Amino acid sequence: MENALYYRLALTMVPGVTAKSAKRLIEVFGDAEAVFKASANAFEEDLGFSELLIHHIQSFLPNPAVEKEMAFLEKRQIKTLFIKDRDYPQRLMHIDDPPLLLFSKGPANLNAKRIISIVGTRNHTEYGKQVAEKIIRELPDEDLLIISGLALGLDGIAHRAALANGIPTLGVLAHGLDEIYPSQHRALAKEMCLTGGLLTDFRNNTAPNKYHFPRRNRIVAGMADATIVIESGEKGGSLITADLALGYNRSVFAVPGRINDQKSVGCNKLIRYSRAYSYINTVDFLREMNWWDEAIGLVKQPPLFYEPNTMEARLLVLLQEKSIMSIDELQLKSALKNTEMANALLALEMQYLIRSLPGNRYTLII
Repeated sequence: MENALYYRLALTMVPGVTAKSAKRLIEVFGDAEAVFKASANAFEEDLGFSELLIHHIQSFLPNPAVEKEMAFLEKRQIKTLFIKDRDYPQRLMHIDDPPLLLFSKGPANLNAKRIISIVGTRNHTEYGKQVAEKIIRELPDEDLLIISGLALGLDGIAHRAALANGIPTLGVLAHGLDEIYPSQHRALAKEMCLTGGLLTDFRNNTAPNKYHFPRRNRIVAGMADATIVIESGEKGGSLITADLALGYNRSVFAVPGRINDQKSVGCNKLIRYSRAYSYINTVDFLREMNWWDEAIGLVKQPPLFYEPNTMEARLLVLLQEKSIMSIDELQLKSALKNTEMANALLALEMQYLIRSLPGNRYTLII
Protein backbone atom coordinates (compact mmCIF):
# COMPACT_ATOMS: atom_id res chain seq x y z
CA MET A 1 0.00 0.00 0.00
CA GLU A 2 2.98 2.27 -0.44
CA ASN A 3 1.52 4.84 -2.80
CA ALA A 4 1.32 8.63 -2.77
CA LEU A 5 -2.20 8.86 -1.32
CA TYR A 6 -1.32 6.55 1.55
CA TYR A 7 1.44 8.88 2.76
CA ARG A 8 -0.54 12.04 2.05
CA LEU A 9 -3.44 10.80 4.14
CA ALA A 10 -1.09 9.67 6.87
CA LEU A 11 0.51 13.11 7.11
CA THR A 12 -2.90 14.71 7.75
CA MET A 13 -3.53 12.22 10.55
CA VAL A 14 -0.29 12.55 12.52
CA PRO A 15 -0.96 14.14 15.95
CA GLY A 16 0.41 17.66 16.10
CA VAL A 17 0.74 18.19 12.35
CA THR A 18 -1.19 21.33 11.47
CA ALA A 19 -1.92 22.77 8.02
CA LYS A 20 1.05 25.14 8.43
CA SER A 21 3.50 22.52 9.66
CA ALA A 22 2.39 20.09 6.95
CA LYS A 23 3.04 22.72 4.29
CA ARG A 24 6.48 23.37 5.77
CA LEU A 25 7.30 19.63 5.82
CA ILE A 26 6.38 19.34 2.14
CA GLU A 27 8.52 22.38 1.32
CA VAL A 28 11.50 20.79 3.09
CA PHE A 29 11.19 17.17 1.98
CA GLY A 30 9.34 17.49 -1.34
CA ASP A 31 6.49 15.04 -0.76
CA ALA A 32 4.66 13.17 2.00
CA GLU A 33 6.43 9.86 1.42
CA ALA A 34 9.81 11.51 1.87
CA VAL A 35 8.65 12.99 5.20
CA PHE A 36 7.92 9.54 6.62
CA LYS A 37 11.06 7.93 5.18
CA ALA A 38 13.42 10.66 6.36
CA SER A 39 15.88 9.77 9.09
CA ALA A 40 15.84 11.61 12.40
CA ASN A 41 19.03 13.40 11.37
CA ALA A 42 17.23 14.90 8.38
CA PHE A 43 15.06 16.98 10.72
CA GLU A 44 17.68 19.62 11.40
CA GLU A 45 17.16 21.87 14.40
CA ASP A 46 16.96 25.05 12.36
CA LEU A 47 13.93 23.69 10.47
CA GLY A 48 11.82 24.37 13.53
CA PHE A 49 10.27 20.91 14.08
CA SER A 50 9.98 19.80 17.71
CA GLU A 51 11.33 16.48 18.94
CA LEU A 52 7.79 15.42 19.86
CA LEU A 53 6.51 16.13 16.34
CA ILE A 54 9.40 14.20 14.81
CA HIS A 55 8.64 11.27 17.12
CA HIS A 56 4.95 11.31 16.13
CA ILE A 57 5.86 11.28 12.43
CA GLN A 58 8.40 8.46 12.68
CA SER A 59 6.22 6.23 14.83
CA PHE A 60 2.93 6.77 13.00
CA LEU A 61 3.22 4.14 10.25
CA PRO A 62 2.06 1.52 9.63
CA ASN A 63 -1.39 2.52 10.82
CA PRO A 64 -4.69 0.71 10.04
CA ALA A 65 -6.61 4.00 10.28
CA VAL A 66 -4.92 5.16 7.08
CA GLU A 67 -5.91 2.01 5.20
CA LYS A 68 -9.47 2.34 6.49
CA GLU A 69 -9.67 5.92 5.22
CA MET A 70 -8.34 4.88 1.81
CA ALA A 71 -10.99 2.15 1.57
CA PHE A 72 -13.70 4.70 2.36
CA LEU A 73 -12.49 7.10 -0.32
CA GLU A 74 -12.39 4.34 -2.92
CA LYS A 75 -15.85 3.03 -2.01
CA ARG A 76 -17.46 6.51 -2.16
CA GLN A 77 -15.46 7.54 -5.26
CA ILE A 78 -14.18 10.64 -3.50
CA LYS A 79 -11.47 12.62 -5.25
CA THR A 80 -8.45 13.83 -3.28
CA LEU A 81 -6.58 17.04 -4.05
CA PHE A 82 -3.07 17.33 -2.67
CA ILE A 83 -1.51 20.76 -2.25
CA LYS A 84 0.93 20.12 -5.12
CA ASP A 85 -1.69 18.77 -7.55
CA ARG A 86 -2.55 20.79 -10.65
CA ASP A 87 -6.30 20.61 -9.87
CA TYR A 88 -5.82 21.85 -6.31
CA PRO A 89 -7.60 25.24 -5.82
CA GLN A 90 -4.76 27.60 -6.67
CA ARG A 91 -6.32 30.54 -4.83
CA LEU A 92 -5.82 28.62 -1.59
CA MET A 93 -2.07 28.59 -2.19
CA HIS A 94 -2.04 32.29 -1.28
CA ILE A 95 -3.57 31.96 2.21
CA ASP A 96 -1.62 31.41 5.44
CA ASP A 97 -2.82 27.90 6.17
CA PRO A 98 -3.92 26.09 2.99
CA PRO A 99 -5.23 22.56 3.57
CA LEU A 100 -2.66 19.90 2.75
CA LEU A 101 -5.32 17.57 1.36
CA LEU A 102 -8.87 18.22 0.19
CA PHE A 103 -11.69 15.75 -0.46
CA SER A 104 -14.22 16.49 -3.18
CA LYS A 105 -17.23 15.15 -5.02
CA GLY A 106 -18.65 16.47 -8.27
CA PRO A 107 -17.19 18.02 -11.44
CA ALA A 108 -16.84 21.62 -10.22
CA ASN A 109 -13.89 23.55 -11.64
CA LEU A 110 -12.17 24.65 -8.45
CA ASN A 111 -10.02 27.03 -10.47
CA ALA A 112 -12.84 28.72 -12.39
CA LYS A 113 -12.14 32.13 -13.89
CA ARG A 114 -14.51 33.82 -11.44
CA ILE A 115 -15.32 32.44 -8.00
CA ILE A 116 -17.76 34.19 -5.67
CA SER A 117 -18.62 33.19 -2.11
CA ILE A 118 -22.08 34.15 -0.89
CA VAL A 119 -22.73 33.93 2.84
CA GLY A 120 -25.38 35.08 5.28
CA THR A 121 -27.47 34.29 8.30
CA ARG A 122 -29.49 31.13 8.81
CA ASN A 123 -32.43 33.21 10.04
CA HIS A 124 -32.81 35.35 6.96
CA THR A 125 -35.58 37.74 5.99
CA GLU A 126 -37.60 37.71 2.79
CA TYR A 127 -35.51 40.71 1.70
CA GLY A 128 -32.32 38.68 2.11
CA LYS A 129 -33.74 35.81 0.09
CA GLN A 130 -34.83 38.10 -2.73
CA VAL A 131 -31.47 39.86 -2.82
CA ALA A 132 -29.52 36.57 -2.94
CA GLU A 133 -31.64 35.32 -5.82
CA LYS A 134 -31.38 38.66 -7.64
CA ILE A 135 -27.60 38.82 -7.32
CA ILE A 136 -27.09 35.32 -8.68
CA ARG A 137 -29.68 35.71 -11.41
CA GLU A 138 -27.93 38.80 -12.80
CA LEU A 139 -24.33 37.54 -12.66
CA PRO A 140 -22.60 36.62 -15.92
CA ASP A 141 -22.40 32.84 -15.80
CA GLU A 142 -19.38 32.25 -18.03
CA ASP A 143 -16.79 30.18 -16.10
CA LEU A 144 -18.35 31.18 -12.77
CA LEU A 145 -18.48 29.16 -9.56
CA ILE A 146 -20.70 30.08 -6.60
CA ILE A 147 -19.45 28.90 -3.19
CA SER A 148 -21.25 28.71 0.13
CA GLY A 149 -21.35 26.52 3.21
CA LEU A 150 -24.48 24.39 2.59
CA ALA A 151 -25.96 25.67 5.86
CA LEU A 152 -29.63 26.41 6.38
CA GLY A 153 -30.76 29.89 5.43
CA LEU A 154 -28.91 32.02 2.90
CA ASP A 155 -26.28 29.38 2.13
CA GLY A 156 -28.95 27.02 0.87
CA ILE A 157 -30.72 29.84 -0.97
CA ALA A 158 -27.48 30.74 -2.77
CA HIS A 159 -26.89 27.14 -3.82
CA ARG A 160 -30.47 26.73 -5.08
CA ALA A 161 -30.40 30.04 -6.94
CA ALA A 162 -27.17 29.02 -8.67
CA LEU A 163 -28.71 25.72 -9.75
CA ALA A 164 -31.84 27.49 -10.99
CA ASN A 165 -29.67 29.74 -13.18
CA GLY A 166 -27.43 26.99 -14.53
CA ILE A 167 -24.37 28.07 -12.51
CA PRO A 168 -22.15 25.42 -10.86
CA THR A 169 -22.17 25.73 -7.09
CA LEU A 170 -19.84 24.27 -4.46
CA GLY A 171 -20.71 23.48 -0.86
CA VAL A 172 -17.78 23.61 1.57
CA LEU A 173 -18.42 21.33 4.54
CA ALA A 174 -17.34 21.42 8.19
CA HIS A 175 -17.33 17.61 8.39
CA GLY A 176 -16.44 14.51 6.41
CA LEU A 177 -18.13 13.37 3.21
CA ASP A 178 -19.71 10.36 4.91
CA GLU A 179 -22.70 12.53 5.83
CA ILE A 180 -24.51 15.73 4.89
CA TYR A 181 -25.25 18.34 7.52
CA PRO A 182 -27.89 19.61 7.84
CA SER A 183 -29.80 16.50 6.79
CA GLN A 184 -32.47 18.71 5.13
CA HIS A 185 -29.91 19.48 2.42
CA ARG A 186 -29.17 15.91 1.34
CA ALA A 187 -31.25 16.19 -1.83
CA LEU A 188 -29.75 19.63 -2.55
CA ALA A 189 -26.21 18.28 -2.13
CA LYS A 190 -26.95 15.42 -4.50
CA GLU A 191 -28.21 17.86 -7.14
CA MET A 192 -25.19 20.12 -6.66
CA CYS A 193 -22.84 17.22 -7.37
CA LEU A 194 -24.22 16.91 -10.92
CA THR A 195 -22.64 20.18 -12.09
CA GLY A 196 -20.80 21.58 -9.05
CA GLY A 197 -19.94 19.63 -5.96
CA LEU A 198 -18.90 19.34 -2.34
CA LEU A 199 -15.51 20.04 -0.77
CA THR A 200 -13.97 19.51 2.65
CA ASP A 201 -10.62 19.04 4.34
CA PHE A 202 -12.17 16.85 7.04
CA ARG A 203 -11.83 13.08 6.90
CA ASN A 204 -14.50 10.41 7.17
CA ASN A 205 -16.34 10.25 10.53
CA THR A 206 -15.53 13.85 11.45
CA ALA A 207 -18.60 15.35 13.12
CA PRO A 208 -19.73 18.92 12.35
CA ASN A 209 -18.93 20.45 15.74
CA LYS A 210 -18.77 24.20 16.32
CA TYR A 211 -14.96 24.35 16.22
CA HIS A 212 -14.90 23.09 12.64
CA PHE A 213 -16.91 25.90 11.09
CA PRO A 214 -14.20 28.62 11.30
CA ARG A 215 -11.80 26.14 9.67
CA ARG A 216 -14.40 25.53 6.96
CA ASN A 217 -14.87 29.28 6.54
CA ARG A 218 -11.21 29.82 5.64
CA ILE A 219 -11.79 27.71 2.52
CA VAL A 220 -15.00 29.58 1.66
CA ALA A 221 -13.08 32.86 1.92
CA GLY A 222 -9.77 31.71 0.48
CA MET A 223 -11.15 30.09 -2.67
CA ALA A 224 -13.11 33.15 -3.77
CA ASP A 225 -12.18 36.33 -5.60
CA ALA A 226 -15.00 38.08 -3.74
CA THR A 227 -17.14 37.31 -0.71
CA ILE A 228 -20.65 38.80 -0.58
CA VAL A 229 -22.35 39.02 2.83
CA ILE A 230 -26.09 39.36 2.37
CA GLU A 231 -27.50 39.43 5.92
CA SER A 232 -25.74 39.06 9.24
CA GLY A 233 -26.32 39.97 12.84
CA GLU A 234 -23.67 41.70 14.92
CA LYS A 235 -21.86 38.38 15.33
CA GLY A 236 -21.85 35.22 13.29
CA GLY A 237 -20.05 32.93 10.91
CA SER A 238 -20.60 35.26 7.95
CA LEU A 239 -18.54 37.98 9.62
CA ILE A 240 -15.80 35.45 10.40
CA THR A 241 -15.72 34.57 6.70
CA ALA A 242 -15.58 38.28 5.79
CA ASP A 243 -12.68 38.86 8.21
CA LEU A 244 -10.80 35.91 6.76
CA ALA A 245 -11.37 37.17 3.22
CA LEU A 246 -10.02 40.60 4.19
CA GLY A 247 -6.99 38.94 5.74
CA TYR A 248 -6.38 37.14 2.44
CA ASN A 249 -6.61 40.45 0.54
CA ARG A 250 -9.82 39.41 -1.18
CA SER A 251 -12.71 41.72 -2.01
CA VAL A 252 -15.61 41.81 0.44
CA PHE A 253 -19.06 43.17 -0.36
CA ALA A 254 -22.00 43.62 2.01
CA VAL A 255 -25.64 44.19 1.17
CA PRO A 256 -26.90 47.23 3.11
CA GLY A 257 -30.06 46.89 5.15
CA ARG A 258 -32.38 49.04 7.23
CA ILE A 259 -30.71 50.65 10.23
CA ASN A 260 -33.25 49.12 12.64
CA ASP A 261 -33.04 45.60 11.19
CA GLN A 262 -31.04 43.33 13.51
CA LYS A 263 -30.30 40.94 10.65
CA SER A 264 -28.48 43.72 8.79
CA VAL A 265 -26.37 45.03 11.69
CA GLY A 266 -23.32 43.05 10.60
CA CYS A 267 -23.53 44.16 6.97
CA ASN A 268 -24.11 47.80 7.87
CA LYS A 269 -21.10 47.76 10.21
CA LEU A 270 -18.86 46.24 7.53
CA ILE A 271 -19.85 49.09 5.23
CA ARG A 272 -19.72 51.79 7.94
CA TYR A 273 -16.13 50.94 8.91
CA SER A 274 -14.97 50.55 5.30
CA ARG A 275 -14.37 46.82 5.64
CA ALA A 276 -16.68 46.02 2.74
CA TYR A 277 -17.94 47.63 -0.43
CA SER A 278 -21.66 48.25 -0.50
CA TYR A 279 -23.33 45.83 -2.91
CA ILE A 280 -25.90 47.94 -4.76
CA ASN A 281 -26.11 46.43 -8.22
CA THR A 282 -24.46 43.96 -10.57
CA VAL A 283 -22.83 46.52 -12.85
CA ASP A 284 -21.04 48.29 -9.98
CA PHE A 285 -19.92 44.92 -8.59
CA LEU A 286 -18.49 43.82 -11.94
CA ARG A 287 -16.71 47.13 -12.38
CA GLU A 288 -15.21 46.96 -8.90
CA MET A 289 -13.96 43.45 -9.63
CA ASN A 290 -12.57 44.57 -13.02
CA TRP A 291 -14.85 42.03 -14.69
CA TRP A 292 -16.98 44.58 -16.52
CA ASP A 293 -15.12 44.83 -19.85
CA GLU A 294 -15.28 41.12 -20.50
CA ALA A 295 -18.73 40.59 -18.99
CA ILE A 296 -20.63 43.60 -20.27
CA GLY A 297 -22.34 41.61 -22.99
CA LEU A 298 -23.21 38.81 -20.62
CA VAL A 299 -24.95 40.61 -17.76
CA LYS A 300 -28.39 39.11 -17.42
CA GLN A 301 -31.18 41.61 -16.90
CA PRO A 302 -34.95 41.20 -16.84
CA PRO A 303 -36.68 42.43 -20.01
CA LEU A 304 -36.75 46.23 -19.90
CA PHE A 305 -39.85 46.76 -22.02
CA TYR A 306 -42.20 44.04 -20.83
CA GLU A 307 -45.75 45.35 -20.90
CA PRO A 308 -48.13 43.45 -18.61
CA ASN A 309 -51.64 42.90 -19.86
CA THR A 310 -54.66 44.25 -18.00
CA MET A 311 -54.99 41.28 -15.66
CA GLU A 312 -51.27 41.19 -14.85
CA ALA A 313 -51.20 44.96 -14.26
CA ARG A 314 -54.12 44.64 -11.86
CA LEU A 315 -52.13 42.14 -9.74
CA LEU A 316 -49.00 44.32 -9.79
CA VAL A 317 -50.98 47.30 -8.50
CA LEU A 318 -52.39 45.23 -5.65
CA LEU A 319 -48.90 43.95 -4.68
CA GLN A 320 -47.54 47.48 -4.73
CA GLU A 321 -50.22 48.51 -2.24
CA LYS A 322 -49.54 45.55 0.05
CA SER A 323 -46.12 43.90 -0.33
CA ILE A 324 -47.26 40.33 0.45
CA MET A 325 -50.69 38.95 -0.40
CA SER A 326 -52.22 35.50 -0.40
CA ILE A 327 -53.67 34.09 -3.59
CA ASP A 328 -57.14 34.31 -2.02
CA GLU A 329 -56.69 38.04 -1.30
CA LEU A 330 -55.44 38.66 -4.82
CA GLN A 331 -58.36 36.82 -6.36
CA LEU A 332 -60.90 38.57 -4.17
CA LYS A 333 -59.56 42.07 -4.88
CA SER A 334 -58.76 41.53 -8.56
CA ALA A 335 -62.02 39.71 -9.35
CA LEU A 336 -60.12 37.40 -11.73
CA LYS A 337 -61.28 33.90 -12.56
CA ASN A 338 -59.19 30.89 -11.50
CA THR A 339 -57.65 30.36 -14.95
CA GLU A 340 -57.02 34.07 -15.47
CA MET A 341 -55.37 34.29 -12.06
CA ALA A 342 -53.12 31.27 -12.67
CA ASN A 343 -52.02 32.52 -16.10
CA ALA A 344 -51.33 36.05 -14.88
CA LEU A 345 -49.31 34.88 -11.87
CA LEU A 346 -47.26 32.50 -14.01
CA ALA A 347 -46.51 35.22 -16.59
CA LEU A 348 -45.38 37.66 -13.89
CA GLU A 349 -43.16 35.02 -12.28
CA MET A 350 -41.58 34.20 -15.64
CA GLN A 351 -40.71 37.88 -16.08
CA TYR A 352 -39.11 38.01 -12.59
CA LEU A 353 -41.65 40.62 -11.49
CA ILE A 354 -43.17 38.61 -8.65
CA ARG A 355 -42.25 35.50 -6.72
CA SER A 356 -44.23 32.92 -4.80
CA LEU A 357 -43.87 32.44 -1.05
CA PRO A 358 -44.84 29.55 1.21
CA GLY A 359 -48.54 29.39 1.98
CA ASN A 360 -49.74 30.40 -1.50
CA ARG A 361 -48.58 33.98 -1.04
CA TYR A 362 -46.93 36.35 -3.53
CA THR A 363 -44.67 39.39 -3.37
CA LEU A 364 -42.99 41.79 -5.78
CA ILE A 365 -39.35 41.12 -6.69
CA ILE A 366 -36.99 43.98 -5.93
